[in-house]
This record gives sequence, C-alpha cells and structure tokens, in this order.
Amino acid sequence: MSDIAATAVAMKQAQTVQTAQMLMVKKQHEMEMSMISMLTEAVENTPAPAPAGMGANVDKRA
Repeated sequence: MSDIAATAVAMKQAQTVQTAQMLMVKKQHEMEMSMISMLTEAVENTPAPAPAGMGANVDKRA
C-alpha cells in the first residue's frame, strides 16, 4: 500500500472515530436533558407541604 493510500485509510478511520464520539456525546446530552425533564415534571407535580403543625396530632374523636 502506498503512503497516500495509507494516509487516506488513517484519515477515514480518524473520521469514523470522531463521528462515533460525536454521536455518543449527542446521545449522552439527550439522556441528560430527558432526565432533567423528568425531574422537573416530578417537582412541578409534587403537592405543596402541609402547614406547620398540621398532622402532628391524631384527632381520635373523628
């Protein structure tokens, strides 16, 4: 194999590795954004806490 062909093969391999790395970074970012979205939704749907003192004692007369 000539030097030009070897260089072309090496460049193509480097390009393939770089493309794979970019795809992994992109997928990782998508998963992180999905996690943030799920956490945000969970926080927004959480009911407000009861006022202080409420639920501290059990009313046995009820």
